[in-house]
Amino acid sequence: MNAPLTDTAALIAHRKRTQPDALFLHQTAREELQDRLELVKRSFTQAAVVTGFPQIWGNLVENCRIIPDQETLALEPASCDLVVHAMGLHWANDPVGQLIQCHRALKPDGLFLGVCFGGQTLNELRACLAEAEVAQTGGLSPRVAPMGEVRDLGALLQRAGFALPVADVLTQTVEYKSPLHLMHELRAMGETNALTGRLRKPTRRSVMMDAVARYQSAFCTDTGRIRTTFDLVFLAGWAPDPSQPKALRPGSAQQRLADALNVAERPLPD
Repeated sequence: MNAPLTDTAALIAHRKRTQPDALFLHQTAREELQDRLELVKRSFTQAAVVTGFPQIWGNLVENCRIIPDQETLALEPASCDLVVHAMGLHWANDPVGQLIQCHRALKPDGLFLGVCFGGQTLNELRACLAEAEVAQTGGLSPRVAPMGEVRDLGALLQRAGFALPVADVLTQTVEYKSPLHLMHELRAMGETNALTGRLRKPTRRSVMMDAVARYQSAFCTDTGRIRTTFDLVFLAGWAPDPSQPKALRPGSAQQRLADALNVAERPLPD
């Protein structure tokens, strides 16, 4: 049996070191989700929020339950009209399983919303650390969790059985004084390396200094600071219900597109 990607004990330990000022990306994600909830003309009375950061997400919806983002979620079948998975899916050993559990917890026509890091998150740091480690040691160890692209994460919604799935991404470019300040901030976010296959001893100083030099050379801004990318991927889907709109059967259209657009119809060349 293969070892899990994420060392959950290490992840929990890292999250215990979080500092409120470092959770600004959670605040951005929360505000974005609140905006999306306001667009849904419905009141949610049985909401659950799956997260490892209750200090940020605890009162997203009035009277919502907070569910730790463990492998097995403490959610009863068909018990919720809203489930939010907040900022933990990128560490899940079984992301499809997490989504399936959220789906099962929803009543028919219940709403699922999710947000996690994905896409190009920390691509600059990932590249510089990898190049430096190969140059200094001739090897490579896992340092940054793999991040799902928005298209792949959207496909997971379909695999989990959600209707009307939607996935989109909000890219945040953040500047830091130096790569070392970025690494310090990641520690304060609770987002440092929790991969099972991570190096279990301190990184060589030569590797770290090489990575810092590469980062400052390749990603320095006009102000002398360094930039880094965070992609927040947002997911939305509904528990299936007969009342929801459905795509028409192919060939069932009652009007030609050319007539609707008031244009001449021209056959395609052979």
